[in-house]
Amino acid sequence: MSETVNESGNDQQVSRSRVIDAPAQKIFDVLADPRQHAALDGSGMVGDAMKGPERLSMGAKFGMKMKFKGIPYFIGSTVKEFEENRRIAWAHFGGHRWRYELEEVEGGTKVTETFDYSTALVPKAIELMGYPKAHAGNIERTLEQLEKHVG
Repeated sequence: MSETVNESGNDQQVSRSRVIDAPAQKIFDVLADPRQHAALDGSGMVGDAMKGPERLSMGAKFGMKMKFKGIPYFIGSTVKEFEENRRIAWAHFGGHRWRYELEEVEGGTKVTETFDYSTALVPKAIELMGYPKAHAGNIERTLEQLEKHVG
């Protein structure tokens, strides 16, 4: 696993990358299926998909069961970025994004997951709640789960 924190130069992003021995298309198909997100989640917050398409596309809306410190809730998200087999990102009402970028490299596909809160309605609130620091480990665990899932 290699760290790519602030690769874009934006200090309101937390990113991690991992080379996974699988083609980009196989990985992207998993990421574009919200029914599989709970199996990938490294934060322990994501539950089952509740509504939306079986396969995401630009502008698609989907909803997930979630839990925070044991308290269940529901969140709706919209796909904000979409390039088949290369990039997918979604955001909910708070505006911050979860982005996956895929690049075929020697040995497989480099997958970079980014928590981007530069697009959040109140980025300072994200920082005060400690999410940037917490999400680094969550992202690492998610990429590990993704590798197991497609492997």
